[in-house]
Amino acid sequence: MKRIGMLTSGGDCQALNAAMRGVVKSLLNSGQDVEIYGFLNGYKGLIYGDFKMLTGKDFSGILTVGGTILGSSRTPFKTIKDPDENGLNKVEAMKQNYHKLQLDCLVILGGNGTHKTANLLRQEGLNVVTLPKTIDNDLYGTDMTFGFQSAVDIATDCIDCIHTTAASHGRIFIVEVMGHKVGYLTLNAGMAGGADIILIPEIPYDIDKIVDAVKQREKNGSKFTIIAVAEGAISKEDAKLSKKEYQKKLEKRKYPSVSYEVAAQILEKTGQEVRVTVPGHTQRGGSPCPYDRVFASRLGAEAGKLILAGEYGFMVGYRNREIVKVPLEDVAGKLKMLDPESTIIKEAKMLGISFGD
Repeated sequence: MKRIGMLTSGGDCQALNAAMRGVVKSLLNSGQDVEIYGFLNGYKGLIYGDFKMLTGKDFSGILTVGGTILGSSRTPFKTIKDPDENGLNKVEAMKQNYHKLQLDCLVILGGNGTHKTANLLRQEGLNVVTLPKTIDNDLYGTDMTFGFQSAVDIATDCIDCIHTTAASHGRIFIVEVMGHKVGYLTLNAGMAGGADIILIPEIPYDIDKIVDAVKQREKNGSKFTIIAVAEGAISKEDAKLSKKEYQKKLEKRKYPSVSYEVAAQILEKTGQEVRVTVPGHTQRGGSPCPYDRVFASRLGAEAGKLILAGEYGFMVGYRNREIVKVPLEDVAGKLKMLDPESTIIKEAKMLGISFGD
């Protein structure tokens, strides 16, 4: 008998259900007797013993369903060792609930913060296997995370829709794309949607270079410009500031986000109308795309394989088009940034896309 605990932590995304389904189906199809304990709302469920018993039927029909049947929440790693409002030691509570249920393994689906806590639990002696979830694709140790391609599809569709109205009115349109501190989502959606200018955190922008690119398009006969802006995009001036200085500046910024700041600067320098569209959380909602359904299912199946073999302390990742196991200590606390010198950036520039640099 294998007793498996499962939880989904952090922001939700497409294919969480598909990944959990892959884990459970691979275990059940092995002929092994399995008990599944689903912890509700992320690490909170593990801390406070909030769980429900699940069977194979609970994972039937969820391949195409977005979100997570277990619910999710954010439990910041930086406060995980701090007692809760009632003085409860959260780490000890998680360990006690794990042992109380006599679990053989804990399957954790999440992104960067989630993996920090997962590695901590590994260090505390728990058997852990993780799966890489985030639309940002910024998790170290894997070339791809599930949820990313679905988010690219949604952000691309938004840019596609903006194209027609931008062309009709001859305006500059900014589409703000999610992605946290990295530019993978904005770059891919921007290229797929035919954006003329793409601003990402890894390449600090110069507003004058952006204006030059807009004017060059006008000179070439184009009446509109599409700018894809990552939510973490930063100017060259701000990039020179220390982290503390930048945070203080953000607290005083009069604009709701970087996109509105860029729009105001373009208006000031050109006098042209600029419209901002923020698709926001729609990018991580809805049904997973076919790629993510297959990808998450594969990762889940390989996680089941590790559990059956008793190989714990790994994230199931994807490198060079192969599913691999990556030690958790190699993943936790590391951010996978987009390389400004990567071939995809160079190819985008060859296509005439400006990065404002």
